[in-house]
Amino acid sequence: MKNQTSITSVLLMSLSDDQETIHVLFIFFLLIYLMTVFSNFLIILLVVTCAHLHTPMYFFLGNLAFLDMSYSSVTAPSMLSHLITRHWSISLSECIVQAFFVIYFAGSEAFLLASMSYDRYVAICRPLHYSQLMSWSMCTKMASLVSSTPFLISITYTICLRRLTFCGPNLIQNFFCDLPHLFQISCTDPTTNVLILLIVGGAFGIVAFVITFYPYVRIFRAVLRIGTSDGKSKAFSTCTSHLTVVLIFYISVFFIYLVPNASNLRALNQVVTIMYTLITPLLNPLI
Repeated sequence: MKNQTSITSVLLMSLSDDQETIHVLFIFFLLIYLMTVFSNFLIILLVVTCAHLHTPMYFFLGNLAFLDMSYSSVTAPSMLSHLITRHWSISLSECIVQAFFVIYFAGSEAFLLASMSYDRYVAICRPLHYSQLMSWSMCTKMASLVSSTPFLISITYTICLRRLTFCGPNLIQNFFCDLPHLFQISCTDPTTNVLILLIVGGAFGIVAFVITFYPYVRIFRAVLRIGTSDGKSKAFSTCTSHLTVVLIFYISVFFIYLVPNASNLRALNQVVTIMYTLITPLLNPLI
């Protein structure tokens, strides 16, 4: 049986009520978004066109650049449009579609970071078997999992939204749509959806987390056994940039999804959300 939807649009939270502040925010976020697209597109172009960059590490780096550019494009253009028009309303269908892509790209990045961790582990701990373990066939299979698994998860969440009815209030306490925001404005008890989110998302999230961080435990143990300081420094420098990206990603996810959205923490949550959706995709190419 189809749900009866009482509302057809939702109202996103404005970043500011002051017109001058809105103009400053528009210019600031527009510049960030343009730099994000340019820097990540440049990385993709270099990886594709430069033959000496056709290695597993740069293959995954190119994929990360694509995900960062795509994730930023899911939220930034609509936010910029809302800022310039001061019209913060969005249709319910658009909100659900945006939530789908937010989940998909965030999940894809989690699995991609796990793949990159495994690549670094093989390069440092099993260098003699690197070409065999990280063959192009293996890289293609890993990239397929990175794309397909989050897609199935996102589809599952979206289908489960059909059991919810939305009849108001229609105010979302953020500048983009995500599953927790839709649960908050649902007139139907979202307990089943929350359980599905926790069980499915939690299971895959824990798997991605373990696959991402466990290789670093092995890497650090191997690095500590290196006799020369130059060797240790080279090994650590190889992993530092990727580990920085990983920590930024998981700390942001922790604040967005696990820290309660209480009124006294809402400002902090909004700052972290902006960092995660706009600033991080710009910083990743620089890191």
